[in-house]
Amino acid sequence: MSEMNEKALADEFLIKYQSLTQEVSKVIIGQEDAVKLLITSIFCGGHSLLVGVPGLAKTLLINTLSQALNLNFNRIQFTPDIMPSDIIGSETLDKDRNFKFIKGPIFSNVVLADEINRTPPKTQSALLESMQEYAVTIGGVRYELDRPFFVLATQNPIEQEGTYPLPEAQLDRFMLMIKLGYPDYEAEVAVVKGTTTDRTVAVNSILSKEDILRFQKLVRKVPVVDNVYEYAVSLVHKTRPGAVKSSALANNYLEWGAGPRASQYLILGAKCHALMAGKYSPDIEDVKAIANAVLCHRIVLNFKAEAEGISEEEIIRQLL
Repeated sequence: MSEMNEKALADEFLIKYQSLTQEVSKVIIGQEDAVKLLITSIFCGGHSLLVGVPGLAKTLLINTLSQALNLNFNRIQFTPDIMPSDIIGSETLDKDRNFKFIKGPIFSNVVLADEINRTPPKTQSALLESMQEYAVTIGGVRYELDRPFFVLATQNPIEQEGTYPLPEAQLDRFMLMIKLGYPDYEAEVAVVKGTTTDRTVAVNSILSKEDILRFQKLVRKVPVVDNVYEYAVSLVHKTRPGAVKSSALANNYLEWGAGPRASQYLILGAKCHALMAGKYSPDIEDVKAIANAVLCHRIVLNFKAEAEGISEEEIIRQLL
């Protein structure tokens, strides 16, 4: 593809992105940052973890976005008794006594893993292969998942009794951790006005599967200058206690820092963020814009940080 064609595709991307956010905002009010990050992870081909207290429209946001993207959507409600086969499917005997594979809800374009921390590690790990390999293996047979494929998981930060925190290896599979806060006063008034009448809002499809796959390829083709690569990798190195380029903050307050996947996602996210702003190449500001969502779940606080009430966000803010 010529540079001219790529620029034309980048311009088309910007128009489609603006239409997409406009469509989602018909239903979702006051969560602009979360919507932008969620769309970023989708165009980068990554998975996202949404964290927020109940009632902040996490499920509605994902459902609305899948409608606007014209994608198949499945919701899995995670509970302590859910089994891996409830997610990926299982083999059963048909009437001729031959094994037949019945596909589970993972066979969809958008999979909402609702309250993922409510299920034991054995079931959580059933998602790992699908998130990383875009396939599942049952009885030695590999089944490819339809593309595009995204796991968008939700987690409540409260009611931690009876929950199973996600292991670091699984957290690292999520490109972004998106934290949803309470809406401000004006936004909440608009939410209440819009949801307590008999008015229903139709969400129009803005993109096709083919469009999404084209834009995912476009994001990877966006050129990046060396100083942006160096800034992203340097930022990740600063989070690693005891490393050559580690910061005093990391040495004081972190148990361990982010791995190489964080550097990759910082660059991919910055490329997408640049396209969303109408630019053809990202700069350091684009890396900074995505840094909190990429790094927050990849750094682990030590006892000293917890005792002094220092959060992951505060450490990332100071590193930036």
